[in-house]
Amino acid sequence: MTNSSPPILRPKSSKRRATSFEPEAAAAFGEVIRAERIKQAIAQDQFALLANVDRSYYGKLERGERQPSLALILRIAGGLGVTASDLVDQTEQVLKHDS
Repeated sequence: MTNSSPPILRPKSSKRRATSFEPEAAAAFGEVIRAERIKQAIAQDQFALLANVDRSYYGKLERGERQPSLALILRIAGGLGVTASDLVDQTEQVLKHDS
């Protein structure tokens, strides 16, 4: 009796890796949170402590180098005293303006 199992199919190697990172959205969100933080005259390191976010990671968020999770958006909104929906709405406005 011969074991004739079907061949294992492996995905072809692709040079482009799938990602969920959206650089335009990340940059727009960073612009929004930086403007709001500056409007409130809060230093970046102070705000990171206030919002319980690592200081260097928060800086990367403001520069659009990282894309925040929903939980982080909620924490940042709380630290800024605004709603998460306000931050998302402002981010959408920046994206519309830039397109």
